[in-house]
Amino acid sequence: MRTVAIFFISSLLSLALLAEKSRADCVILLQRLARTSLSLELLDEVLKRHGYKTALIDYPSTTGTIEDLSEHSLQRGFDICGARQTHIVTHSMGGILTRIWLAKNTAPTLGRVVMMAPPNHGSEIVDILGDLDAFEWINGPTGIALSENGIVTTLPDVNFELGAIAGNQSLNSLFSSMIEGVDDGKVSIASTRVTGMNDHIVLPVPHTFMMNSPSVMAQILTFLKEGQFSQDLPSADALKLVLGDF
Repeated sequence: MRTVAIFFISSLLSLALLAEKSRADCVILLQRLARTSLSLELLDEVLKRHGYKTALIDYPSTTGTIEDLSEHSLQRGFDICGARQTHIVTHSMGGILTRIWLAKNTAPTLGRVVMMAPPNHGSEIVDILGDLDAFEWINGPTGIALSENGIVTTLPDVNFELGAIAGNQSLNSLFSSMIEGVDDGKVSIASTRVTGMNDHIVLPVPHTFMMNSPSVMAQILTFLKEGQFSQDLPSADALKLVLGDF
């Protein structure tokens, strides 16, 4: 009888854990231009370890139109997440894809959005180098669309919970010389801001590798949970938060 009771209790606990897991929030992850979803795999693993279901979307960032990429990637992400509350975390151009999609679609399950280095006001680099054949060969038509006079000028202010993370460290002095103000080597801090956003933070990270920074990942986890960043989070505490129960 005792064995049966233990089995029954164990079964109930297992069902409870499965039910809790099925209710877990989902996070759509979108990479930047000219990269693949591999660039976000570490962040994807961290989010899963913190209890989120994830939809790591790999989209062909340098082919097709930016509108088509937006429709394909975001719709696929929401389909994967289903009825769960669904957050979105993006890197660079992924943020613009998100703004395009949300301007055209209603997402009842939408939670919070975190954008890493989003070129919300376009890129001066595109304006200067966009006419070069090599630029379009590397970045495709979507890269050209990110000019300061491109699709970003047609997008409305955001009307969803948004936090943006900007970097102020550059690994490319040539690109930085083309950008007005402080930048991360690709995008200026000023360009990461957009009217309607809930919070904004600047961290000492470069554009290319910011998604792997413990400080960035800690701020993403904080915003997804609390709807705001922790502006004075020490690096050691950020690492502890990211590692959790690893």
